[in-house]
Amino acid sequence: MPFALFLLGVAVFAQGTSEFMLSGLVPDIARDLGVSVPAAGALTSAFAVGMVVGAPLMAGLARRWSRRGALLGFLAVFLAVHVVGAVTDSFGVLVATRVVGALANAGFLAVALVTAAGMVEPGAKGRATSTLLGGVTLACVVGVPAGALLGQLWGWRAAFWAVALVSLPAVVAVALSVPGGAAEGSQRPALRGELRSLRSPRLRVTLLLGALVNGATFCTFTYLAPLVTKVTGLESGWVPVVLALFGAGSFVGVAVGGRFADRWPGAVLAGGGGALCLGWAALALGAGTPAVTLGLVLVQGALSFGVGSTLISQALYAAPDAPTLAGGFATAAFNVGAALGPWLGGTAIGAGLGYRSPLWVSAVLVAVSLVVASCAAGRRRERADGRRMRASSST
Repeated sequence: MPFALFLLGVAVFAQGTSEFMLSGLVPDIARDLGVSVPAAGALTSAFAVGMVVGAPLMAGLARRWSRRGALLGFLAVFLAVHVVGAVTDSFGVLVATRVVGALANAGFLAVALVTAAGMVEPGAKGRATSTLLGGVTLACVVGVPAGALLGQLWGWRAAFWAVALVSLPAVVAVALSVPGGAAEGSQRPALRGELRSLRSPRLRVTLLLGALVNGATFCTFTYLAPLVTKVTGLESGWVPVVLALFGAGSFVGVAVGGRFADRWPGAVLAGGGGALCLGWAALALGAGTPAVTLGLVLVQGALSFGVGSTLISQALYAAPDAPTLAGGFATAAFNVGAALGPWLGGTAIGAGLGYRSPLWVSAVLVAVSLVVASCAAGRRRERADGRRMRASSST
């Protein structure tokens, strides 16, 4: 993999830390700003909504800018809103900073996905995607637990300051490593043509699966802190450890998934998806036992990100004629799930179903994705059989 691709991962690390760190800060933010835990959890949904809106919009705008200029602009906005978030006493302002930060993050990731795919051979999009998303998993391993620890020591605002500081070297890395040319080069297709190519049934199904799987991931991940303290019965000091375990699993999942996503995507999605569904149910049943919680959090992190990163790469394969917008729509679809998941989990908690309930919601979301994938595969087989029959009758 090109070295510049790893440097892009530095910026993704800073942004991933911001996106995920609230899972360890939700109770503190709720107390400090005088809102409920589900309301504070909605900050994750606000970020995801910004990502959904921003990904295709920013990807379209970035077509007019140089690759380096677009990435640096998005990073500068991202850094600034974290400074504002660190000093505000208004929950409304904090929500607004999450939305604007998400717009910047969405634009950066959409351009970075296209840039990463353009740095490698046509058949290596899965490995390129997994390398870039390695920054996200490192954020789970290092950034998110560190943010939770900073929150416990000096308050949740310290975590926002830390993200702003980590973003500074990311700006330098992008400025030094990314060429200044347009994101798609001189042969980029017309925007209208790219939009037409996004009508592919295969792409639509892939995006739907991504939204469902990521919804399951964020549904549980957002409420891991209260799960660990209220259900498993561990002290609050264990929250960073649990988050680190999930992150370590996600790093393994992306690394392993990237090696197989290009050659055997079907096996990764079917096998990994089935195991993921069973794992969420098992964690819901065994969350009262510390050893079960710790072990399954690690496993579920690996399965969630292994399946998720494979779906992102498959979205890029499904839209070869939409190099600008494919990454944007993949980012948007996954963040539809990231918005839906915490909302569903918070709704279940608010209905009095307890802190295990997001785990059951996650299991249902993955089960639905498996049904959708099975139905789509059946329709593809029927169309293929129909084409073969017509071909044989014509001869």
